[in-house]
Amino acid sequence: MFGLDDHIAAFSNGGSVWIVLAVAALLGLRHATDPDHLAAVSTLVAGGSDRAGRLAGRLGFAWGVGHALTLFAFGLPILLLDSYLPERVQQGAETAIAVVIVYLAVRLLVRWRRGEFHSHAHRHGEEEHTHAHKTHTHRHARSGLGAFGIGLVHGMGGSAGVGILLVASIESTALSVASLALLAVFTAVSMTLLSGGFGRTLVRRPISGSFGAVAPVLGTASLTFGIWYATSAWSLTPYPF
Repeated sequence: MFGLDDHIAAFSNGGSVWIVLAVAALLGLRHATDPDHLAAVSTLVAGGSDRAGRLAGRLGFAWGVGHALTLFAFGLPILLLDSYLPERVQQGAETAIAVVIVYLAVRLLVRWRRGEFHSHAHRHGEEEHTHAHKTHTHRHARSGLGAFGIGLVHGMGGSAGVGILLVASIESTALSVASLALLAVFTAVSMTLLSGGFGRTLVRRPISGSFGAVAPVLGTASLTFGIWYATSAWSLTPYPF
């Protein structure tokens, strides 16, 4: 994003094995901040039945594990066979990501329109929990599985392309595969941290008390981004990130 991956990767030029691996880990940690990830994670956490930090972190972990699996699976042929997905398949994957972002945004807006975010709050220890009038305790497992599936779709996209290409430039095959694995693992770690932090923000004042006003703004922004992301996948609009 904005050439940041290239700057991070530059530290590995001529460096030792440990520096190369550290750079791969940093690329993974940075990867979660791509705009398409932020749009998906924010609406995924905000639209959940419970936005507490720990539960939001679990959603982020499930999302990150799914993303890491497909990132590694699709990155491995690039390293070993110098084989890339056909352009149309890549565009289809990016379109699928856009559809997921739009779906999560619409789900958030629908729940807000139904009044499910008119809630009361009370505190448990240091964290304030916000409970909507409608609660579905069975949704947690299903949300985790859904987050995992969303991560699988996201991992097929090209937002990690720069990181994978930088890893592929490593001369040692074994080191490049190890670096790809670290890139994938630390992407999952960063997504867990990002989701948990966002969840904690939502359940603390003043956000928790005004989430009914925040939700439509967040949903509309993500919906707009998702539509833009789909058009940019087919080169109809520019995508500067």
